[in-house]
Amino acid sequence: MPTFCAPDGTRLAYRETGHGTPLVCVPGGPADSAYLGDLGGLSAYRRLIVLDLRGTGRSEPPEDPATYRCDRLVDDIEALRAHLALPGIDLLGHSAGANIVTQYAARHPARVGRLVLVAPGSRAVGIAATGEERRALAHSRKGEPWFPAAYAALEAITQGQGGDWDAVAPFFYGRWDDATARHHADSRPADEAAARFGAEGAFTPDAMRAALATLPAPVLLLAGAFDLNSPPAPTAEFAGLFPDATLVVQPGAAHFPWLDDAELFVAAVERFLG
Repeated sequence: MPTFCAPDGTRLAYRETGHGTPLVCVPGGPADSAYLGDLGGLSAYRRLIVLDLRGTGRSEPPEDPATYRCDRLVDDIEALRAHLALPGIDLLGHSAGANIVTQYAARHPARVGRLVLVAPGSRAVGIAATGEERRALAHSRKGEPWFPAAYAALEAITQGQGGDWDAVAPFFYGRWDDATARHHADSRPADEAAARFGAEGAFTPDAMRAALATLPAPVLLLAGAFDLNSPPAPTAEFAGLFPDATLVVQPGAAHFPWLDDAELFVAAVERFLG
């Protein structure tokens, strides 16, 4: 697996799959990027360059734990671009990774060709889903056999009473079976990296909104119709911050839309990337 050095000397790993124009992919979590796979077969159309964020997957943990903070990770993306000797990059960010790539776009707008935000986290721009939105989406799946236990756990978490996040996991997939249960187990965030990701100072929503309002790059925001983590309504609000945004809501999908319907997902992303 190829590696490169971040500005602070931390050695970071990435993997490449497919052929064609590069697409730099940034995972959420922060978790081992292996959970992205080849994004449902997107590698048939693009050369996917998938980064392991510091302290996850094959990348080293940093000497300074403060560098796990979301805004500090932007420098790692720029170091990867320079390592690849690319004058500019198309970027894809999933879930929490969307916070990283949008901060990169705000800081380096001339470096970004096209931006793809999949089931995007939106803390960087100060947008959050409400408990009511999550409950409504959850109730749309009350016919599923796993619903009673999962909904009880969701209610406990929503009310601040703790709760079993593993029990909630079925809500994050368009289908829940042995394969998606294994995917859930393999995509757990790295403890320290996740704990420090949103530390104080990581997000400056007003400044971010101002920067994104003039971003020249076209942006695709793709939401799963059932996604409790990044519901369609907040994702549509997020899309409204960009001057050139396309919003796609994938039916039957949740937080990992390339698993729920790879054909629909790849078609939407490739159509946008052109």
